Amino acid sequence: MTTEAQHAATIWLSKGAFDQLSAQLEDMKGPQRAKIVAEISAARDEGDLKENGGYHAAREAQGRLEGEIQALEALLRKADTTEPTDDGVVGLGSIVTFKFDGDDDDEAETRLIASIEMKDFAGGLEISSAQSPIGAALLGASAGDTVSYEGPNGRTLKVEVMKVVPFKD
Repeated sequence: MTTEAQHAATIWLSKGAFDQLSAQLEDMKGPQRAKIVAEISAARDEGDLKENGGYHAAREAQGRLEGEIQALEALLRKADTTEPTDDGVVGLGSIVTFKFDGDDDDEAETRLIASIEMKDFAGGLEISSAQSPIGAALLGASAGDTVSYEGPNGRTLKVEVMKVVPFKD
């Protein structure tokens, strides 16, 4: 598998994000699931299920929860929690400061190269995935490099990498 294909198949999460999502999954599979089962049981005891709004609402909540559990389990199975390197090269888990060609230094942007699933754990940093045009262009670049990618309007955009540091929880 090529490096680009590996990045496309990888969901990079920091160790802290992985741990928090794992704890959330355990809560969903334990207390949240038990609460819904109790609600279904209590509603079932009320009698006629055809016209029992509480029963149907609890069953819908159960279906949503089970879907969320499956999605989170799949995410955690695909997750890569490898610590980003501090070698100055953009990779998964890198915080990259860059500016667009022609912009002043004070117009620089900073983004985390990671999966969108990191948004709640990124400390307010904007995220660019490795699959996005700019994320893919930045992979492998170092400070001082200029990379190009095709923007949404079809124009070629150039960005200069100013700084690369690893993300830390």
